[in-house]
Amino acid sequence: MSKIFLTSDTHFGHDREFIWKARGFNSVEEMNETIVQKWNDTVSAEDDVYILGDVILGDPGNIEYIKRLSGKLHIVLGNHDTSKREEIYRNLPNVVEVAEVGIRLKYKKHHFVLTHYPMMTGNLEKESLKQMSLNLYGHTHQASNFYNDMPFMYHVGVDSHDCYPVLLDDIIEEMYAKVRECVAFLDEEPAESVVPVDQSRCGKCVYEVLVCGENDFYGNCPKYKRDPPDGGFYG
Repeated sequence: MSKIFLTSDTHFGHDREFIWKARGFNSVEEMNETIVQKWNDTVSAEDDVYILGDVILGDPGNIEYIKRLSGKLHIVLGNHDTSKREEIYRNLPNVVEVAEVGIRLKYKKHHFVLTHYPMMTGNLEKESLKQMSLNLYGHTHQASNFYNDMPFMYHVGVDSHDCYPVLLDDIIEEMYAKVRECVAFLDEEPAESVVPVDQSRCGKCVYEVLVCGENDFYGNCPKYKRDPPDGGFYG
């Protein structure tokens, strides 16, 4: 059965130390070959791989690295993917899709927005990840998987995944784990000196958050009562 993988910011051929040395390599050639090897050790010819931007840089001949990659490639253009590179991508036999801004993907009742830049697509008023638009992104070269620890924004770039493509099923599992982590944190008894954080529906509740003391991160506050729409302080 085919699988779905994601990655970003491979930067094939980008011969700058702040790229390949920061990834633990001794040269750009070593980086290029390692990414190709790890990719092909993970991805089969039947799998779909979404590359969220900044695929190659430098010499146009670096396109040869893309030709060696297994799977059916879907490319979202990044800030380094010029119009000339876009034209090259579209003519490669293993590339099935090239998008200028982003791709919407529905998988196992989850809705994903695939972009190069991180985008705030989640809605904290929703009670389930299946009700949110989940953003998968690249560009930042961050070492962590989540954008500011938000469970609905996940970084797929090679810098946070040891240069491997990441399986979409694993991303979903990590997102739910992050949700549980956030809920556990919000369920903790706040210190007296800490002002409770105004979250989600609190601004629409008849109880003021500073009086209530509850955090309604996912709409599950037991004290929540909707402020009348025809008046009241919150309107």
